[in-house]
Amino acid sequence: PPIPAKQRWVCMFLQPRRRWEKSMREITLSKAVNEAIAEEMRRDETIFLLGEDVAEAGTPFKILSGLVEEFGTDRIVDTPIAEPGFMGIAVGAAMTGSRPIVDLMFGDFLFLIMDQLCNQAAKTHYMSGGKLNVPLVLRTNLGATRRSAAQHSQSLHALVAHIPGLKVALPSSAYEAKGLLKTAIRDNNPVVIFEDKLMYNDKAPVPEEEFLIPFGVANIKRAGNDITLIATSSMVQVAEQAADILAEQGISAEVIDPRTIVPLDEETLINSVKKTSRAIVIDEGHQSYGITGEIASRLTEKAFYHLDAPVMRMGAMDVPVPFSPVLEDLTVPTPAGVAEMARKLCSGELIHAA
Repeated sequence: PPIPAKQRWVCMFLQPRRRWEKSMREITLSKAVNEAIAEEMRRDETIFLLGEDVAEAGTPFKILSGLVEEFGTDRIVDTPIAEPGFMGIAVGAAMTGSRPIVDLMFGDFLFLIMDQLCNQAAKTHYMSGGKLNVPLVLRTNLGATRRSAAQHSQSLHALVAHIPGLKVALPSSAYEAKGLLKTAIRDNNPVVIFEDKLMYNDKAPVPEEEFLIPFGVANIKRAGNDITLIATSSMVQVAEQAADILAEQGISAEVIDPRTIVPLDEETLINSVKKTSRAIVIDEGHQSYGITGEIASRLTEKAFYHLDAPVMRMGAMDVPVPFSPVLEDLTVPTPAGVAEMARKLCSGELIHAA
């Protein structure tokens, strides 16, 4: 019988792993992004990249260094400081046969391009009756604790996840960054991919051979039986560290990285919660009206009778990100904070307190 599409993706993703064992090397997330773009640009001449300081400067984070030397200024295009303008150029190019990658220097600049992204790119396929596609990738970043103050430290992925027609990916390591970006570039829909600014120098094993990570397939980073920790982007590391703390207390935590929030792998998340009966959702975006609330709501709706406690949420404080290091560090979830909430959930303290 024919294999379902999602299962085919999973098979394509898993089967080569045996061959990768001898070809794995540790590279930074920055290098993984650079490799993904270079490999895709060699494969497809319709791909080009544009943004501020992307050519000779290689972006402020030096992620794209070396690409202009290989592909030239016709395909690695420095733009003026005019985000609405070059985003509009990318949307038009995508509608007429190209596959642009837009480099948005900071995720905070999303506010400048919301019309082009959310009113044009996201809606064109629907409004044209399926006759037009916008195969566009918007690369940007998120994350606080980099001492960049309120206008360069926000995590705004919930804004675009709210818009039908956009796909949203959140890599949590160099491995995910490369696999998800290559998938995004080949997708015929507009995709927004957020990288955490503090993770660009973090290393992880990445195969030398080509690989893709399918959208909508979560990754169970750590198996457990007592509580499920669902975390996005850099919060995956926070959840894993919290799981280590909990293990010392005799609590077995399952850690899951959704990888993409649109599409969201509900099945994996719900099955985990049905097994553990407890869950905490951890995200660096502001907690109110954000990703934590959406995922917690879906778990409550679809796994209600399996829950022994309310689904809890941990996000960034609902304040502008402070410039003061002492204050900034207090605004985002920490391993100790996640572990303490998990302990109280498993012991019943939170229920009794309510």
